[in-house]
Amino acid sequence: MTMGVAMFRLSVLRICHFIKNPYRLISIVHSKQLTAMCVAIISTSTLVNSTLVHAEFNVAGDEIIIFADDTFKPAPRALGNTDINSTGISNLTDSSLNNDSQADTINIVNDDLWQRIKNGYAMPDSNSALISRHENWYSSRPEYMRRMVERSQRYLFHIVEEVEKRGMPTEIALLPMIESAYNPNAYSRSAASGIWQFIPSTGKNFGLKQNWWVDNRRNVTAATDAALTYLQKLHAMFGAWDLALAAYNAGEGTVGRAIQRNRRLGLPTNYESLNLPPETRNYVPKLQAIKNLMTNPNNYGLEIQSIANAAYFTSVKAPAQIDAHLAAKLAEISYDEFIALNPSYNRPVITKSGDQHELLLPISAAQTYKDNLAAYDKPLVSWQTYHAKRGERMDNIAKKFSIQVAQLRDVNGLSSQKKIGKSSTILVPNGNQTNFKTTELSDSSPSVESTGKVNSELDVASAENNNNEIEPATQGSVTYKVKRGDHMQAIAKRYGVSVKQIMASNSLKSNRVKAGQLLTIETTAAKKSTSTVSSNDSTTTKKKTYIVKRGDTLSTIAQKFDVGVLDIKRWNKKINTHIRPGHKLTIIQSRF
Repeated sequence: MTMGVAMFRLSVLRICHFIKNPYRLISIVHSKQLTAMCVAIISTSTLVNSTLVHAEFNVAGDEIIIFADDTFKPAPRALGNTDINSTGISNLTDSSLNNDSQADTINIVNDDLWQRIKNGYAMPDSNSALISRHENWYSSRPEYMRRMVERSQRYLFHIVEEVEKRGMPTEIALLPMIESAYNPNAYSRSAASGIWQFIPSTGKNFGLKQNWWVDNRRNVTAATDAALTYLQKLHAMFGAWDLALAAYNAGEGTVGRAIQRNRRLGLPTNYESLNLPPETRNYVPKLQAIKNLMTNPNNYGLEIQSIANAAYFTSVKAPAQIDAHLAAKLAEISYDEFIALNPSYNRPVITKSGDQHELLLPISAAQTYKDNLAAYDKPLVSWQTYHAKRGERMDNIAKKFSIQVAQLRDVNGLSSQKKIGKSSTILVPNGNQTNFKTTELSDSSPSVESTGKVNSELDVASAENNNNEIEPATQGSVTYKVKRGDHMQAIAKRYGVSVKQIMASNSLKSNRVKAGQLLTIETTAAKKSTSTVSSNDSTTTKKKTYIVKRGDTLSTIAQKFDVGVLDIKRWNKKINTHIRPGHKLTIIQSRF
């Protein structure tokens, strides 16, 4: 018996040696790996009364031979090279546990993140008839899939890590594909934002700060933590992941009422049996479709690029205030890459507004940023706050601070009106030059000279009271916040691009926009094609007259013609909200 206990302890030590990080244990709870190790322990203990050889399988799926003297070796098979950076697991040796002078080695290879995700599947497959429709939709758009996967590679490893730490099914890591196509700047008609598509109220309920400076619904790490917490809460409420997902999409109240209704009628209360809104009925089938495509892309004629099973980004401390462009240059990465990892900032200057003040950077750029920041002895901020008075002319402010009126509006989210509507705090240049340059980077923003204050500290408190929320103009792109009364054609004309270009940049299915919606506008591409935009733009408008029918509302009419309610009101000045049957409405539609 003593020999059996000793052998059992040695096996446990071997398992503990393998799982150096406690989170690693959690991450494999839903895989075959833990099962194999547990079987190995139990099998070892049974050798007390037997000296026979016993065959099992190790965590890599290879046959191992367990002898009475506690030595074990993998069956011969080429496993490739083990990469500690991509798997978190190094080649493991422990000569103290072997009688041989040469240490045994377990090679574990899983450098493909997709395989790691597949290993962690734990949700029952849905058999809904709706799945094939979504499979066809995604598989018929290979370019869309390519862009989505390309975007996801920045965030997917982090999300998989967080999902595994919580013992959740790894299918959850695919959820942002149907929520936002992994676009951190995605913004829905219901004002949902970020890769997890939080609406403002739910975001606030889960601690996602939203003000003039930041919108943490777009913060990759904060929003991921909030989304997983919310999903765990919903799973505890409803006891099934498909119901939890339905509640994530439609709200727990909607799902709860649907369950109560079926109970009263004596009907089943599973997801497939509930009377849910159309979008919610399609929600789980859509996730199942994505899961099927990612699991067996060849079956659908798709090629899904591999993603390294390694962290893409890390966090670094940020100064109290720093220009976003300067931070990108110090890290020696493009501004687009910087914004992709730090999409929550609304302004061209990043300022501390809480205890946590950090930036996300590619792992390869983190030390470069630290070194360059330590050696940088010039101003970190080229902006200051200015208290604009009601009625003050925009062109006068722009002239005073040597900035173009259009740029002043873009940075502060101001409308096209010529005067300040109400007293507010805005950002203006402070005259400082943040012109860090490297031989590797050619990306440089045009500097702005100012005749105003040079060393004014940013007035964070006053700025947060502003109602304007617009991301700053960036080199090559502008993130524009849609204002009341805006329509896509006017926005496109303002920036010299086509409606089709804006829709493509934002993965939009229609040209309808809503006040508060954020649009990424690729200005660099527009400038390159300014001379041909009018001839190549395939967008045309068509005016038609619509006669209001019984039961019509402005909302249903807008939806019918894929336009905005405010557009209809603007085109029909004499029509108010209370339309009547027989009224004639002018509708202007865009054609692509």
